[in-house]
Amino acid sequence: MNVLIVEDEALIAMLLEEMLDTRGYSVAAHASTLAEGETMASSLDFDVAILDVSLAGEAVFPVAELLSDRGIPFVFTTGYGAAGMPEAWADRPVFGKPYDIEPLIETIQQLVPNTTVAAGAV
Repeated sequence: MNVLIVEDEALIAMLLEEMLDTRGYSVAAHASTLAEGETMASSLDFDVAILDVSLAGEAVFPVAELLSDRGIPFVFTTGYGAAGMPEAWADRPVFGKPYDIEPLIETIQQLVPNTTVAAGAV
């Protein structure tokens, strides 16, 4: 399963990529700005996305709209908690930072059923 990561904090993105990799997921790409996220969300091939709500002070919601239009599932991550999410996105999974990877993986598996990760993954 290929994952798009949209996260402006390089260390968090690298840690997330490592955690996904050890569980058999492939990171299709990593965007660190809203512009990169929009370009990747509209042009790349991937199965699911993990979106940081705030990218250097810019809201990630234009990326979420592109993904929604393409029918690609995604989750939000935020240091601010789900309480600050706009009503339009209240039905989407939100993970507060720091987050536990296992519930995130479980949610991804629920969003993209009938996919498997690489053999030997934890």
